[in-house]
Amino acid sequence: MKKNLNMVILDDYQKYFHQMKNDKRLPENINLTIFENHFNNSKDLVYHLKKYNIIVGIRERTSFPEKVINKLPNLNLLITTGLKNASFDLDASTKNNIVVSGTSGSGEGPVDLTWGLIISLVRKIHIEDKLVREGKWGHFIGPSLSGKTLGILGLGHIGKLVSKVGLAFGMKVISWSENLDQISAKKYGVTYVDKETLFSKSDILSIHTKLSDRTRGIVGKKEISFMKPTSYLINTSRGPIIKEQALIEALNSNKIAGAGLDTFDVEPLYPSHPLLHTPNTLLTPHIGYVTKEAYKAYYEGILENVISFLNHNPTRVLNPEVLSKLYG
Repeated sequence: MKKNLNMVILDDYQKYFHQMKNDKRLPENINLTIFENHFNNSKDLVYHLKKYNIIVGIRERTSFPEKVINKLPNLNLLITTGLKNASFDLDASTKNNIVVSGTSGSGEGPVDLTWGLIISLVRKIHIEDKLVREGKWGHFIGPSLSGKTLGILGLGHIGKLVSKVGLAFGMKVISWSENLDQISAKKYGVTYVDKETLFSKSDILSIHTKLSDRTRGIVGKKEISFMKPTSYLINTSRGPIIKEQALIEALNSNKIAGAGLDTFDVEPLYPSHPLLHTPNTLLTPHIGYVTKEAYKAYYEGILENVISFLNHNPTRVLNPEVLSKLYG
């Protein structure tokens, strides 16, 4: 008789993964629990997760640093949706003989959301909708995107796709990152500029660089001071790339025209967070990757990872060093 194993899926805000409880592919010896709400501190997290053998995190909604992993004695398999997760400590997992595996499925959702934020923010669509419902008709005159300058901080896969849409709108697209050069940018119809020029010339500045020690806080008070008072800042990448307090001060003093933000330093935002009361903002709850296509891939990947792990052949392992410890 197979040993019963406890499995939990965290932060299922959209209640998408509840269907897995009735999925006949889930092994019968798995007792599945799903938490819809977020645990706000590591003490509560550890308290609720101690008994679980398999834990699934939805992207980076819940972090698993060393101090948490060391207090989960029953954990054997830690799954992240997507193939990377900067908030999972892989070294600590390996030391504790925990397999960490990922799934496919993040896709290009942030591209769609970036343009949704841009268009709604500059044309005040979200505000006009609210006013129409209140019986108020026509308040804002927004700029056309054609002829404006789109700045891309980080011309990677998502940045290139965002720039392609900008060019289709008739925008001039400029970009900078520490790894970018003029020849690489030109291949995509983008003009390479230096960092100060990126901030000073962009009418819309969109962030698409990965969060790392090098990029953490790369957009601060100095960089924002270069921006035009008519310009907008968009972030669908990671919150800590921007120094949040510097952005709040700039918005409150009208140093820039507005910001569209999908990511934040701390998520979810707590009720008294200053950004919730900061003018000229459009905020979304980190939904860049939340598409039906991505979630279907996450779902299938989670099942595959669990089944392959139980068959002693784990797949998409993010800490392969652990395999020799477990299987020789």
